[in-house]
Amino acid sequence: MKKWLKALFTLGLILGLAACSNGQNESEKTNQNDASDSSETIVVKVGVVGAYNDQWDTVNELLKDDGIQVELIYFNDYATPNRALNDGEIDLNAFQHHAYLENDIKEYNYEITAIGDTLIAPLGLYNNKDKVSSVEEIKDGDIIAIPSDATNGGRALKLMEKLGWITCDPEAGELPTVADITKIVNIEIQELESAMLANVLPDVTAAFINGGNAFTAGLNPTTDTIYIEELDLDSEEVNRLKNLIAARTEDAENEVYLKIVEAYHTDEVAKTLEEAYDGAFIPAWE
Repeated sequence: MKKWLKALFTLGLILGLAACSNGQNESEKTNQNDASDSSETIVVKVGVVGAYNDQWDTVNELLKDDGIQVELIYFNDYATPNRALNDGEIDLNAFQHHAYLENDIKEYNYEITAIGDTLIAPLGLYNNKDKVSSVEEIKDGDIIAIPSDATNGGRALKLMEKLGWITCDPEAGELPTVADITKIVNIEIQELESAMLANVLPDVTAAFINGGNAFTAGLNPTTDTIYIEELDLDSEEVNRLKNLIAARTEDAENEVYLKIVEAYHTDEVAKTLEEAYDGAFIPAWE
């Protein structure tokens, strides 16, 4: 009887030690998982339009030690990225200037906020080389294509006014529409979505195309333009044309997002912009 009790006691002790051992292992595994989770890279989805994104490779290099990685989400048009950001499908976007964002917020009531400037892209007049080689050759009946969105279209109309081709109602301010034209020489204006302008160059005389879409289409702002926008980076008007990184307003102070802005605002990124894009973009932060 005593031998039986002793055997039973020994078996219980073994099982108890085994249970303790398993419990310690599970605890250690949990702690390891927690440590692993804490060291995982934070991926931030940033919506972009176009193929001019070398600067984001530089940003990612600068953010490695912070455990942050930007994942670019590509969109084919300007209308979608703000909706996607507002709806939580992406974390940030970087494709638009302040004037465009202001217009989209006004039209769609988006709760989106600019958290940092990026670059500025001058608007250039790109010519059909088979038809004209200078602005002086623009003649009656020629077709000039401009962006259809309110902000870039307004910029193009102001440049056309500066060239003497049209006169706009002064009440329209800095971003007039075609409806605000009060006088026009005998040319035809065609409004098209910004991303399509380079594609229609064979069918028009010339087109006003911003730096991003021009670069995506393989156009060089130095050699392929017959007129280019002059930008005074200190003017209030030009400040509204600076591109930006946007976040949902509730996330405007997010530390990770602000680290991304900080990485963008570096000499390394400025150097990438200057070397990679043949003058299509100018660094726009102070």
